[in-house]
Amino acid sequence: KKDMNKKSNKISNFEEDLKKLQSILDDIESDKLTLEDSIQKYKEGMELSKKCQDALDEAKQVIKVLEDEK
Repeated sequence: KKDMNKKSNKISNFEEDLKKLQSILDDIESDKLTLEDSIQKYKEGMELSKKCQDALDEAKQVIKVLEDEK
């Protein structure tokens, strides 16, 4: 059950992380950043992208568990 709490926490942060990711993408696409800033934003975006993918994977697992309990 403790594991489920970790999953729900990652899942609950998903929308916030996705908004941050969109903001980073907007910044990069604006052409207003230096190359160095663009690279830093890209790194941040990749980390957020991984977090979002992990949250989606965990959500799928939760759904699978719930479906199996039927």
